[in-house]
Amino acid sequence: MIKPEITVATVIEKDNRFLLVEEETEYGILLNQPAGHLEADESLAEAAVRETLEETACELIPEALVGVYLLQYNLKNNEKVSFLRFTFTGDIGLKQDRPLDPDILRTVWMTYEEIVACPERHRSALVLKSIDDYRKGQRMPLSVLSTFFVERK
Repeated sequence: MIKPEITVATVIEKDNRFLLVEEETEYGILLNQPAGHLEADESLAEAAVRETLEETACELIPEALVGVYLLQYNLKNNEKVSFLRFTFTGDIGLKQDRPLDPDILRTVWMTYEEIVACPERHRSALVLKSIDDYRKGQRMPLSVLSTFFVERK
């Protein structure tokens, strides 16, 4: 049985450029969308807003869900890791004066052509897949997502 980690990401486009982050990983410096893990007591959209703020210092106004992706890795030690990633899109507000997450080296705005030209720098295949789906106009309303917080005694 797999137990995927739940993650969120955002595809942000402005002036024909996409907002990415350069992050320090165990595999070197890689490019990714602003992304991270769902935390307790937050909805998926709230997680996307928080992660975008933490990694870019920009406030996200979520508008739509671009896609849901299952990514499965077979690691060197034969361990299997799975991620269920919910990718959002929206507008960003003003950049805030705040530090970025420690693993984030900087934010970058790149054209589609620049992103396609460096697949070896992508954190995963989901970087380009999410952008391709966004460019195709793939959007689902945020209303397809429901969050329930239940306290059982």
